[in-house]
Amino acid sequence: MSVIDVLKERGFIAQMTHEEEIEKLFQNEKVTFYIGFDPTADSLHVGHFLGMMVMAHLQRAGHRPICLIGGGTGTVGDPSGKTDMRKMLTDEQIEHNCNCFKKQMQKFIDFTDDKALMMNNAEWLLKLNYVELLRNVGAHFSVNRMLAAECYKQRMEKGLTFLEFNYMIMQAYDFWELNNRCNCKLQMGGDDQWSNIIAGVELIRRKESKPAYGLTFKLLTTSEGKKMGKTEKGALWLDPEKTSPYDFYQYWRNIDDADVEKCLALLTFLPMDEVRRLGQFKDKEINEAKKVLAYEVTKLIHNEDEALKAKQAAEALFGGAGNLDNVPTIKVAREDIGAKILDILSREKVFASKSEGRRLITQGGLSINDEKVTDIEMVIANELFNDNSLLVKKGKKNYYRIIVES
Repeated sequence: MSVIDVLKERGFIAQMTHEEEIEKLFQNEKVTFYIGFDPTADSLHVGHFLGMMVMAHLQRAGHRPICLIGGGTGTVGDPSGKTDMRKMLTDEQIEHNCNCFKKQMQKFIDFTDDKALMMNNAEWLLKLNYVELLRNVGAHFSVNRMLAAECYKQRMEKGLTFLEFNYMIMQAYDFWELNNRCNCKLQMGGDDQWSNIIAGVELIRRKESKPAYGLTFKLLTTSEGKKMGKTEKGALWLDPEKTSPYDFYQYWRNIDDADVEKCLALLTFLPMDEVRRLGQFKDKEINEAKKVLAYEVTKLIHNEDEALKAKQAAEALFGGAGNLDNVPTIKVAREDIGAKILDILSREKVFASKSEGRRLITQGGLSINDEKVTDIEMVIANELFNDNSLLVKKGKKNYYRIIVES
C-alpha cells in the first residue's frame, strides 16, 4: 500500500491537483513536500496537529517534510476563513511564536540528518523588492481569478484590504522559493488553503515549466460540520500551560460517539483494523473506544506519563478509582478561608466572570464535595476540606480540586 493509499484509507485527503501524477511521484522517489504554519499565537492548536500527523505519516514512509514557519506571511495574515482582518503582530511577537512552534513540532517530526527541514519564510519574503516582485510574479496572477477564490469571497462584503489581497501571492512565492532551494514538489495544507495552493502550483509550472503539485487534507470537523478543538476556554492548545494534559484528555474522552472512529483514524497511529473495531462499538461500549482515543492522542501530544496521569485522574473522578492528585488543582492561601466561593472560582478562571458563576449556581450547575451549591454567598470554610482538599464540580464533567497551601 502506498503512502497516498494510507492517507486515503485514514480519511485525510480532500483534494489533489494531479492525482495520478502525485501517486506515481510517491511511488518513484523520495518526495520533499511542505506545509506552512503562520505564527498567529504562541502555541500550535489541534487544527495544526492534523497537518503534523500527515507529515509524520509521509516521513515514516521515507519522504522529507519541510515545516515552513510563516515569519513573513504572519506579518500580513491569511484571510482564508476569516470575516475580519487578523490582528497585526509585532516582529517580536512573531519571532517568539515561531520559536514556540519549533519546540512543539520536534515532538512529531524527526529533524536529524536532514530527514526534515524547518524553515522560516521571513528569510526571503522580508527581503523582497516590491517592483521586482511585481515583474517576476505579479504578471502571472489574474486579478479576476483571485477575486473568485473562496478565501477572498467571504471578505469582499466587509472589505478586503490590499495587504491581505497579497497573501496568495506571498504563499505562491514560498512554494516557488522552496522548489528552487530544496526541490520541493508538493505543497499541502487544510482544505481552506486550496486556492492559495493552486496559485503556487501554477506559478512554478508557468515560470519553471516543470511539475509541481498540491494536496489538501480535510479540516478537523465534527459529524455536524463544526470545527473541532473549540472549548469553553477557547482553542484546544498543544501547550500544556494553555490547555492542561487533563483538559486535553477530557476533550477527546467526551467527543460525540459519531466522531470517535474518524478521530482514531486521523489523530492516532493505531492500525486501521483496530480503528474500525473500536469504531463499531455502540452505547456504553463506545466509552472504551473514547478512552483509547483520549489516551493515544494525549500520549502523542504530551508524552506517555502525562497521558497516564490524565487517565488516572479521570478514572478517580468518574469511576471511583485512581489517583486524584492529577485532577486540575487550584491552590488557595490560608487567608482565602472565609472568602466567597464565587470570588475564588472567578479569580482562578473556573468561571469566565462572576456573572457566569452566579448564573451557574442559580441553575444548580455547581457542586462542592458532591453537594449542590445553592447559595451565591457561600464561603470556603475549614469544615469543607477533607485531607486538605475539596472537590468542585462545574457542570456535568468539569472537576477541580482546591487545596490550601501550607
